[in-house]
Amino acid sequence: MTREEFLRLAAEGYNRIPLAYETLADFDTPLSIYLKLADEPNSYLLESVQGGEKWGRYSIIGLPCRTVMRVHDHTVSVTHDGVEIERLEAEDPLDFVETFKARYNVPTIAGLPRFNGGLVGYFGYDCVRYVEPRLGACPNPDPLGVPDILLMVSDAVVVFDNLAGKMHAIVLVDPAQPEAYEGGLARLEALMEKLRQPITPRRGLDLTRPQAADPVFRSSFTQSDYEKAVDTIKEYILAGDCMQVVPSQRMSIDFKAAPIDLYRALRCFNPTPYMYFFNFGDFHVVGSSPEVLVRVEDNLITVRPIAGTRPRGATEEEDYALE
Repeated sequence: MTREEFLRLAAEGYNRIPLAYETLADFDTPLSIYLKLADEPNSYLLESVQGGEKWGRYSIIGLPCRTVMRVHDHTVSVTHDGVEIERLEAEDPLDFVETFKARYNVPTIAGLPRFNGGLVGYFGYDCVRYVEPRLGACPNPDPLGVPDILLMVSDAVVVFDNLAGKMHAIVLVDPAQPEAYEGGLARLEALMEKLRQPITPRRGLDLTRPQAADPVFRSSFTQSDYEKAVDTIKEYILAGDCMQVVPSQRMSIDFKAAPIDLYRALRCFNPTPYMYFFNFGDFHVVGSSPEVLVRVEDNLITVRPIAGTRPRGATEEEDYALE
């Protein structure tokens, strides 16, 4: 993008403008790029394997984010470089998220991947309390003490194109800052310079060594409490209050290795269409999932839950035949 194009987009009202650099990436992997550029708090790595056999086209490496929003119950906190710059009590935190997102106006640039920055993080299961008022009076135990919502403003990413063997380094630039265009180019050059450096060697993972003993997991449910929960769910179903419930339990185990090594093992033994590694500083979120759950793109909502689903036909007649 030329300086003139940058200034034109700024004049049109965009307050975050992507500048990008494209280069070959045939000597790197998404994981090696993450370790070179982003292995710090408030960073992330998103990867995909399609059909369990081939890598999805794009992997996304999010560099450390400076602005982070955290929501505990109805308390919203926004920090920048670790310093709290905003704190409020929100009647509906989801409304605040929508308002916060609207602060950023980013143009679509032809030739760039469809994701080049934005809000990245998670919405916890307890966000249902913001949607269903009757749950507000129910106890809300929080043994882990992590935010119900955590969203990072991701303004520097590397999008790895596994198909083309290329990568896009992208930074979102605030045109209101002095020398914004030149500063954005300097950020890109610094990023590329880090990419040219050798990766710091890491400990290898021995995949052949037999496990010393079966791991001992701790459940958040006792057997009797779980059975009581199932009985209660049956009563709710018979009363017509619900039609499907998943009585989940949290399994815990001591883990002494680095979280990134857990992700390395997971992507080896359980490659899926949705693999994720989030370093939130105080804790990490690491996982792999086969389902999209929910995707919204260009006003099109895609829902593909796997749990509790059954076969569907292409026509109404085929649906009836499968009942």
